Amino acid sequence: MGVASAADSPLPDRFADEVSSESTESAVLRAIAEPRRRAILRLVASQELSAGEIASSFDVSRPAVSQHLTVLKDAGLLAERRDGTRRLYRARAAGLAELRRFLDDLWGAALAEAASIAEADADGAAGQDMGRAVDADRGSGSGGGTGSGRGAGRTDVGR
Repeated sequence: MGVASAADSPLPDRFADEVSSESTESAVLRAIAEPRRRAILRLVASQELSAGEIASSFDVSRPAVSQHLTVLKDAGLLAERRDGTRRLYRARAAGLAELRRFLDDLWGAALAEAASIAEADADGAAGQDMGRAVDADRGSGSGGGTGSGRGAGRTDVGR
């Protein structure tokens, strides 16, 4: 009688994929949270630059820039190519596309929620306006009980 291992079950793989996806998203968000890293991405978005060229754009040490490059590369946002002893970096289109999809989904959900809130507020305001109109109609006939006299049956909306 054999015992099924975790490798035989599809369940761990699915969870592993979810954890991997979440950790990738977390790594990407942590990577772009730092302003210098976003600046590095802008520098290499349309051209390949060496680590030295990137470092010369900042008032920090080369090792600090190297750490930023490593974080961006590990998050899948940068591609690295070696040319002899030089390392050249360029924004990784696939990594940026994944980030764009994530932000588009987040933005779409936020817009849908905002629209829902705005519609609820509009419905609530319309209901309040209807309530005021009903209250005004109820109050217009109370001019002394007989309906005669000045202002009886009139609604003074402008006052």
